[in-house]
Amino acid sequence: MSIAVTTWSLEQTSPADLRPAAVPEGDIRIVRSEVPSPEFSRFLYRAVGGDVRWTDRLGMTYAQWEETLGRPGTETWVAYDRGTPAGYAELQAQDEGVVEIVYFGLMPAFRGRRIGGHLLSYATARAWDLAERWPDLPSTKRVWVHTCSLDGPHAMANYERRGFALFDTSVADEPVRETPGPWRGAHPAAPGR
Repeated sequence: MSIAVTTWSLEQTSPADLRPAAVPEGDIRIVRSEVPSPEFSRFLYRAVGGDVRWTDRLGMTYAQWEETLGRPGTETWVAYDRGTPAGYAELQAQDEGVVEIVYFGLMPAFRGRRIGGHLLSYATARAWDLAERWPDLPSTKRVWVHTCSLDGPHAMANYERRGFALFDTSVADEPVRETPGPWRGAHPAAPGR
């Protein structure tokens, strides 16, 4: 069985395109995970994307995770709420000064609290200044991201509010897959609220 999935690709072509979100209330911090860790990255990937059918990386071996995370210009930025991981963004440098926000999202319990807009703003700014941390890479000329009809209902609006402009839309049939998580019965309310 398959389902038609729409994919939207969006971009910024200047740092001036970024429209930052307000910083949410509370003890929200965004920290770069500087030591590539397949275990931690796989945890984030599954915890954030499990309920929206992120499955493309689940079959990767440990060595494949190491290779992916160890590429020059690949960075993982993690949002923490009072010390607890809430979501992440993974940046990946590509050819000719292009940076893709390869993965971005929040764990279900942290959605709807304005953390996502702040994290996306921060990650996009880090995509624009990526070459400052990777001197062998060219300055960023373009930042892009894609989202699809399987992602969260607020994803597209968040990208557009941050100044991303649509440049491509495609529709493809994809096999229906069971979501890998979070586990059944997980409550979407934030811890400690």
